[in-house]
Amino acid sequence: MVRRLNGRLPWLIGCVMVIACAIAMPATAQSTGMVKGVVKDMQGQPVDGAKVTIEMSEGTSRKFETKSNKKGEFIQIGLPSGRYTVTAEKDKQLSNAAPVQVRINTTAEANLIIGAPNAAAASKEAMAKNAELKSTLEAGLAASNAGNDDEAIAKFMHATELKPDCADCFYNVALLQAKKKDYAKSEEMYKKAIELRASYADAYNGLANIYNAQRKFDEAAAASAKAAELAGSAPGALAGGNPDALFNQGVILWNAGKIADAKKQFEATIAAKPDHAEAHYQLGMALLNEGNMPAAANEFETYLKLAPSGANAATAKGILATLKK
Repeated sequence: MVRRLNGRLPWLIGCVMVIACAIAMPATAQSTGMVKGVVKDMQGQPVDGAKVTIEMSEGTSRKFETKSNKKGEFIQIGLPSGRYTVTAEKDKQLSNAAPVQVRINTTAEANLIIGAPNAAAASKEAMAKNAELKSTLEAGLAASNAGNDDEAIAKFMHATELKPDCADCFYNVALLQAKKKDYAKSEEMYKKAIELRASYADAYNGLANIYNAQRKFDEAAAASAKAAELAGSAPGALAGGNPDALFNQGVILWNAGKIADAKKQFEATIAAKPDHAEAHYQLGMALLNEGNMPAAANEFETYLKLAPSGANAATAKGILATLKK
């Protein structure tokens, strides 16, 4: 089985909306972006001291607040990637609601007008819709944690009705369908997530996993390669590529019987992340297959140092005992 990292969706902070032990953590998960803009009145004049609220519009109630300066300008740094709604308020007058997409190491812009027609009604509607989306996603999480996969799927699908461009919602459904071994539906949902977010490396990894489970090794290799390409080109990605994406490729190639190619991927994984225990174990197996016993023993010993109680520890110890006889 292809190894995947536990983690969280980029826009779901803390424990909210995470399907436990299933969602991959991108290498850039700890990076942030920013929002800047200008607040003006209906006459086009800058508004000083307006309270600017920047609220996540996908599933959480997390929000940030700042104020505009004398030029009407504002800036907020340290924002996790995701979709936000930006509004301003001054003297009980609201602005229009400006949707923005925050990306890692980039700046999103929002221009706000205090007293814009229908601003109050639009803001209230957006808040109500976001509240319903949040409660729906929380219900999906609760159902998933309770093992009620069908109910969780229904909740996440309802979330896609509330927000049709919610790539992460489709991704969650794909994970649950894969858990049920409904690979056709899982594939459909992963592809929908990718359609909405072409750079969704985790969704490509998900496709690789279900193709691998069905022994569709060529398709699995192609999906895994795309995931590695996307993860490696993301801002803040590790030099040499994403180690887990590289490792996944190696496992898929190994399962397809392409041992030499798999070995190269395990070596690349270790080059990108020297303490990747499972890569050392798999490289040891590849070297063992080649008949290079001393090098294989070295990899198994490294694996045991890194993961003395790992899933493959007993096997590694047994192989080492045999090699040293």
